[in-house]
Amino acid sequence: MQTQNNHTSAGRYLQIAGEIIDRIVETQMETIEQAAQICADTIVQDGLVFCWGGGHSRMSVEEMFPRIGSYPGFYPMVELALTFYTNVVGADGLQQSFFLERQERYADAILSNYEFGPHDSMICFSSTGINGLVIEMALQAKQRGLKVIAVTSLAHARSTISRHSSGKKLYEVADVTIDNCTPAGDAAVELEGLKYRVSPTSTIGAVAVVNALKARTAELMLEKGVEPVVLTSPHFADRPEEAEEQLQRVYREFKRRKRMIYGRD
Repeated sequence: MQTQNNHTSAGRYLQIAGEIIDRIVETQMETIEQAAQICADTIVQDGLVFCWGGGHSRMSVEEMFPRIGSYPGFYPMVELALTFYTNVVGADGLQQSFFLERQERYADAILSNYEFGPHDSMICFSSTGINGLVIEMALQAKQRGLKVIAVTSLAHARSTISRHSSGKKLYEVADVTIDNCTPAGDAAVELEGLKYRVSPTSTIGAVAVVNALKARTAELMLEKGVEPVVLTSPHFADRPEEAEEQLQRVYREFKRRKRMIYGRD
C-alpha cells in the first residue's frame, strides 16, 4: 500500500527492493528449481558445489556458506586480491581489483589449486556477467565436466558488451541461469539534481536467490535421505553445549568434504 513514506528516497528504494523480490518469485522459480536439483545431486553424492564470486559478489558466496542456516557441501571460493579493496586507493585498492576481474588467465592460477570430482558443480555470482575472469571460470568449469549455475542480472548483461575474448557473457555459458532481476547499472534511486543513481540492488536480489536456493536444496536432500549438517545460531540453542556440538559437526563435515579436493586420505 502506498504511503507518504514511499515518496522519500528511502521509501522508493525499499519499494524497488520489494518489487525485485516479487519479480524473482514470479519469473525465477523454475530456474531456482533446476539449480537446486543440481546442488542437491552434487551434495548427496559427496560432491562439492563450488561458489565463485569476485568484487561485491563475494557477499553472495559467504551468504551461501558459511552463514547461519547454511551447511557444508557448498564450498566458497574467494580471492582476497579481488575482494579486499576497502582501502580504495593504495595497496589492494579498487583499481587493482577492477584490473584483475577482467583477466581471463587469472582463472588458470585459481583453478590449478583444486581437483574436481565427477559429481561437483559450480555457482558463479556476477551481477554484470561480462568480465573476463568470471566467464573464464565458468568455461573452464564446464571443460572439467562441472554443471555451471549463474546468478546474474540479465538486464545488465544484455545492455553491455562482453569483456571475454569469446564475446560470450556469463548467462550464455551457464547450464542454468538465475536472473537476480536487478536493473542495468545496479543502482536504482534517482535524485533531483544528481546525475547518477544511488543505492544498488544486486545484493538484495542475489542474496534472495541464494537463500531460496539453499532452502530448496536442503529440502531435496531430505527427500533423498540425506540430512544437511546445518550451521545454526549459537544464541538460540536449547543448551549451549548443544550449539557447540553442532558447530563441531559442521567443522567435521566441512573438513571431510574439503579433503576430497586434494584427494582422499
